Amino acid sequence: MQNVAGLPFIHKWVAIMPDVHAGKGATVGSVIPTADVIIPAAVGVDIGCGMMAVRTTLNASDLPDSLGFVRAAIEKAVPHGRTDNGGRNDRGAWHDLPKSVENAWAALKPAFDQLREKHPKLGESNAANHLGTLGTGNHFIEVCLDKEDAVWIMLHSGSRGVGNKVGTYFIQKAKREMERWHIHLPDSELAYLPEGSEHFGSYVKALKWAQSYAMTNRELMMQSVLGALRSLPGLPAFQTNLDAVNCHHNYVDREHHFGKDVWVTRKGAVRAREGEMGIIPGSMGARSYIVRGKGNADSFCSSSHGAGRAMSRTEAKRRFTLADHQRSTEGIECRKDLDVIDETPGAYKDIDAVMEAQKDLVEIVHTLRQVLCVKG
Repeated sequence: MQNVAGLPFIHKWVAIMPDVHAGKGATVGSVIPTADVIIPAAVGVDIGCGMMAVRTTLNASDLPDSLGFVRAAIEKAVPHGRTDNGGRNDRGAWHDLPKSVENAWAALKPAFDQLREKHPKLGESNAANHLGTLGTGNHFIEVCLDKEDAVWIMLHSGSRGVGNKVGTYFIQKAKREMERWHIHLPDSELAYLPEGSEHFGSYVKALKWAQSYAMTNRELMMQSVLGALRSLPGLPAFQTNLDAVNCHHNYVDREHHFGKDVWVTRKGAVRAREGEMGIIPGSMGARSYIVRGKGNADSFCSSSHGAGRAMSRTEAKRRFTLADHQRSTEGIECRKDLDVIDETPGAYKDIDAVMEAQKDLVEIVHTLRQVLCVKG
């Protein structure tokens, strides 16, 4: 935090969210306003990562007693995870693009082709095959209930492999620029691109494209999940309503704060302008929240993006057993195997304590509890 806050181009201060935890260069849970520069590693490689949630007209009583086949239907509808080292047989990618994905990719492809023309090392990538897919790690799809027992669908994902490639490419470009200009930083991950420099314009275009890709990715997944639910025998016909929210929590935008237009990097933070809706998920087995922003100026109109990790993935795997994970996810239809121990609830902070710490940033509109969770 001190390394970032001490940079000469920080506008006013760095705002730290209550879910803050270690990250490369900058902590996850940081809001970083910069004048005339962007730090690519502060944005990271999952550009546009975020959340989407939709309330349905279904009620808890409409769901079957056993949710196993509901989870199976969602897992069949949305590619998830990663196998074959991301190669031809990767189960986390499409092998035959659905029409909806084809159409969405047709809209995204021209701008990506322009980026690749100028930066060939961005390569062919798997951008089309990953569009509308979940990924791994802390990405998830959940079926949740609110306090009135209304059924919600909530999911978390970003710009997948292509976002990783874009982020990694421009992080390296920024590091080389620091070497070329003989700029010494407290951490090489804080390498930056100034406005007007050779790669700045391309990076901004790539950022905006990846953020658009991520939002489209979530929309396509939501369509697939709702379609899977509608195909289930015994589940009544249902509608979705206007409570849908689709928000980034790992991105950059140009905003006006304290009298100046600046680049705001939210690295694990949600924009929370007055009246703006957002999503703050808990971990597997914990509550999640649909919130409304209060427009807190000191936070640059931001809030936390979740509970935040309490320990590293390695430490979680060392500390928790399969029995611990099964106890903490009791009553939830989800994976209960060793490969998801690093995502077990105990590896995260207490979401209620996090929410209590940001009462001046957001108000809670809906409290959700998950009954089903799909992990990659």
